[in-house]
Amino acid sequence: MKDAFGLPQSLLVLGGTSEIALATARRLIARRTRTVWLAGRPSPALEAAAAELRLLGADAHTVPFDALDPDAHEAALGKVFAEGDVDLVLLAFGVLGDQANDEREPAAAVRVAQTNYTGAVSAGLITARALQTQGHGSLVVLSSVAGERARRSNFIYGSSKAGLDAFAQGLGDALHGTGVHVMVVRPGFVRTRMTAGMPQPPLATTPEAVAGAVELGLRRRSETVWTPGLLRVAMAALRHVPRGLFRRLPI
Repeated sequence: MKDAFGLPQSLLVLGGTSEIALATARRLIARRTRTVWLAGRPSPALEAAAAELRLLGADAHTVPFDALDPDAHEAALGKVFAEGDVDLVLLAFGVLGDQANDEREPAAAVRVAQTNYTGAVSAGLITARALQTQGHGSLVVLSSVAGERARRSNFIYGSSKAGLDAFAQGLGDALHGTGVHVMVVRPGFVRTRMTAGMPQPPLATTPEAVAGAVELGLRRRSETVWTPGLLRVAMAALRHVPRGLFRRLPI
């Protein structure tokens, strides 16, 4: 069960090698989290992540999970909840894709959409139902500011995150009053392996900073978290820029 500040004793990470998710797990273990499930494709990286969390004092497990195999989600995630209550589910998987290549290869673009949106819808509904059945818990969904307004440079990724964000907001409304809390986290550019080599825009952040924002959001039972917080203002302005001008912006 969560403590008085909303922090979990048990954590299920969907996307178990995500740098943001692991930074969040480390932060929560330092507070009070003791059981962690890392769900992801079986790999040495997934096992190494679990081993690291064990060294920090957590009872860490791995579970096979593939966002692109929704037919297997029910069984895979059901095994985790069968082991006991889960206080927090962190939905952290996703792919950036390669915009130029994905425009030329529609199948690659579809893979981005299926991972970031379709897989998240499947896993989100399954875990939300399990949380509702146990009567408590939080679902934290890592969205992105890229979903706020599609940009020429990454509209395939951005559109998939826009769909995810809308889904998570609606799911939160559907679960309001059930004891299940849904929190949407909208990071800006995060310096990770996925963004290595890319030009860093203003307000670029780190996995550790996002983890801190997640913790604070859980304590406050926030429904939406922007990180860094200034992005809320920046994106509010960008949403209202006329389309013709928006096309010419160097973003």
